[in-house]
Amino acid sequence: MPRPTAHRGRDLADRLAKMTGGDPGPVIEAVTGRRCVYFLVAAGSTACHAWPEEVTRLTCGPDRVSYIPVPALYGPTWPLGRRHPPPAPDRLVHTLLLRTVLAEVAV
Repeated sequence: MPRPTAHRGRDLADRLAKMTGGDPGPVIEAVTGRRCVYFLVAAGSTACHAWPEEVTRLTCGPDRVSYIPVPALYGPTWPLGRRHPPPAPDRLVHTLLLRTVLAEVAV
């Protein structure tokens, strides 16, 4: 699960939303600290691709983070919030679209 930081992550989420008609899939952001942005993607979908240095993939395995806290769909969940809620129970951010937009933002 890629996790670009602060401004770049929010910009990436907004670009994905624009490209998908407001439906990029579930995106979570922290409102304190480093203000990370989390894009929820299918398990294992980030493994076979190169990612920029500032992107952290949260995966299972030894010495790896394998989860992030996910805010509730409704009600206060500070310090996390949903930049884009999941549009359906099985809908996630499309990993290849995420990589494409990330490459565009990097240019």
